[in-house]
Amino acid sequence: MTSETTADTAADKATRPVAPRPTGVRATERALAPDLARGLMLLFIAMSNTAFHLWNSDYGPSGWQPVNGNWLDHTVQFAMIVGLDLRIYPLFAFLFGYGMMQLYLRQTASGTSERKAAALLRKRSLWMIVIGLTHAGLLMAGDIVGYYGLLSLALGWLFLRRGDRALKWWIWISLTVTVAAAAQPVVTAALQGELGSLGDAGADAGSEAYGAGEGNWLTAAGTRMTTAFFLVGMAAPLVLVTGGGFIFLLGFWAARRRILEEPGKHLKLLRVTAIVGIAVGWLGGLPAALAHVGALDVSPDAESDTGALMALRDVTGSAAGLGYVALVALFVHWWTRRRQQQRDKSTTVATAITAISAVGKRSLSCYLTHSLLFAPILAAWGLGLGEHLTSATMVLFALGVWLVTVAGAYALEIRGKRGPAETLLRRLMYGKWT
Repeated sequence: MTSETTADTAADKATRPVAPRPTGVRATERALAPDLARGLMLLFIAMSNTAFHLWNSDYGPSGWQPVNGNWLDHTVQFAMIVGLDLRIYPLFAFLFGYGMMQLYLRQTASGTSERKAAALLRKRSLWMIVIGLTHAGLLMAGDIVGYYGLLSLALGWLFLRRGDRALKWWIWISLTVTVAAAAQPVVTAALQGELGSLGDAGADAGSEAYGAGEGNWLTAAGTRMTTAFFLVGMAAPLVLVTGGGFIFLLGFWAARRRILEEPGKHLKLLRVTAIVGIAVGWLGGLPAALAHVGALDVSPDAESDTGALMALRDVTGSAAGLGYVALVALFVHWWTRRRQQQRDKSTTVATAITAISAVGKRSLSCYLTHSLLFAPILAAWGLGLGEHLTSATMVLFALGVWLVTVAGAYALEIRGKRGPAETLLRRLMYGKWT
C-alpha cells in the first residue's frame, strides 16, 4: 500500500460521519412538570405503603388498610382509600410511560436509529427487573421497579415504534377491557340488590405478604421474594392481558405531544382531566372508604361476595392518577408565568419546588431510600417500631422519611450530582458512553 493510498484512507475516515452514541438526558433538557409530579408521587407512595408496615394491626377483608385505631386513625384510613390507594400507582405508570417515550424521542432526535433506541430501552427495562427483585429480596416485598420493568419491556416492544393511530386504538381497546372487567362485579352486585363485601373475606393482612412481622430476616426475605415473583411473574402479565396497560400507553401518547413540557398549549385538556379525573377517582373510592369505617353496611357473607366496592375503587384509580398529573402540570404553568413576571426569584416556594423536583429527578434513588429507612426501623427483624405505630402516626413517619429524601436530593441538586441509583442505571444502560 502506497503512502498516497494510506493518506486517502485516513482522509476518508476523518470525513466519514460518526454514528451517534446514545446518551442520557442532561439536567438542562429536563422539564419541571414531570419531575415535580414524580417528587410528589414518592410522598404519596410512601404514605400509601404505610399500611403494610403495621404488622401488629388488625386488617379488614380487603387486606389493605387496618381497621383498628381511634377516630384520627380512621380519618387517615378513610382519606387513604379515597385519595391514595390504587390511585398513585397509575400516576407512576403514566409518568413511567411518559419518561420512557421522552428518552426514546430524544435518542432518535440525536440521530440514534429507532431500532437501537428501542434496544437501549429494553436493556433498561431488564435491568429494572433485576434491581426490583434485588430490592424486594433485601428490603421491600411490594417493589414496583421490577413490576414496571416487566410492563415497560412488553409495552415498549409492542408499541414504542408504532404510529399514533395504532397507539390510540390500543389505548381505547385496553381501556374498554379494563372497564368491562371491573364492571362485572358492580353489575352483579346491582342485580343482586346488595353491595357485596369490601373484597375477599378470606384475604390475609397486607403486612403478612411483606414479611414485616417476621423476626428472622432470612425468613422475611423468603416471604418478600414470593410476593415479588407474584407481582412480576403473575400480576404484571395479568395487567397486560386485562388491559390495565392503557395508562402506560397514555404516557406514550402524551409524551409525543409534549403535554407536560408545554402545558400552556394544552390547558383545556389539562383542566378537564384534572377536574373530571379527580372527581371520578374520589367518588369511586368513597363507597369503599365509607364501608371501611362502618358508615356503609356491606355483606359479611363470603359466598355472596362480589368485591364490587373494591372493583369500583380500583378502576377509578387511573382517573385520579391522571387528574393528579394534570393538576401538577397546571400548577407548573401558573408558577412559570408568575416567575417570569417577578424579578426576585429567591423565594421559599421556589426553593421548595426545586427540592421536590430534585426528588423527581432522582426518583429511583429516593424510592429505594424509603425502604432503607422503613424496613430496618419498622420490621420485626429490625427495631420493630411498626408494632407500636397506628395509621395516623405511620403517615407522619412516612412524611418524615420523604422529607429526608427531599433534603438529600436537594443537596445533590445544588452540587449538580445525580442520585446513586440513577448513576448505576445509566452505567448499566450506556456503559462507556457516559
